[in-house]
Amino acid sequence: MSETVDLLCITAHPDDVEISMAGTVFVHAALGHAIGLVDLTGGELGTRGTPELRREEAEAARLVLGARFRYQLGLPDGFIRADQESLLKVVSAIRRHKPKVVLTNAIRDRHPDHGRAAQLVAEAAFLSGLRRIETFHQGELQEPWRPATVLHAVQDRWIDPDLVFDITPHWEKKMAALRCFRSQFHDPASNEPESPIARADFLPFLEGRSREMGRLIMVSYGEGFTTARPAGIADATLLI
Repeated sequence: MSETVDLLCITAHPDDVEISMAGTVFVHAALGHAIGLVDLTGGELGTRGTPELRREEAEAARLVLGARFRYQLGLPDGFIRADQESLLKVVSAIRRHKPKVVLTNAIRDRHPDHGRAAQLVAEAAFLSGLRRIETFHQGELQEPWRPATVLHAVQDRWIDPDLVFDITPHWEKKMAALRCFRSQFHDPASNEPESPIARADFLPFLEGRSREMGRLIMVSYGEGFTTARPAGIADATLLI
């Protein structure tokens, strides 16, 4: 199977995709686009669960999402930085998969890793197009590649979106993907410490956020994104 995809999600932690952009993944999968997932870290500093369990949960979620692949880059959870080593790892992933669009974390958020991952991925997407930067995959020199667009999700903190996807037909599937991360969300029987996303009110909050985004474009559920530059459109009649 080709490793080239149309849409590549590169996010800080396992479950970032499911929380903030799974509906958008389903939208594009339904249109026939190939999807890939790259987690920058294993979420090893997470309050609940273990890295091994989260890896299993991430793979289960990948199957629900219908993504072609999912793997971790091994960056340190809690200490993501746009240093040279990290940038080159992300550049190599982008060149390996040649996505038209990259989806990544919010430009700023409650978790510091989210904003830092957003910066890292945006910088790497630019550097990936520079031919004088050499990266290798399986011993072979990679060709330069720059995605057409990098979109940043809206996560825990509200950010006015630049565009919103209608995810209404895919809401239940988004929740099914999210529930794959059972260790991370509210479980009355769990003895592990509570976290901001393991509270009983988190999933209702997430639904409220999606409804609020959807309200902006007069649909039931939406997922919003910001862009570093204006997004071009070829046909104004396709706007909703």
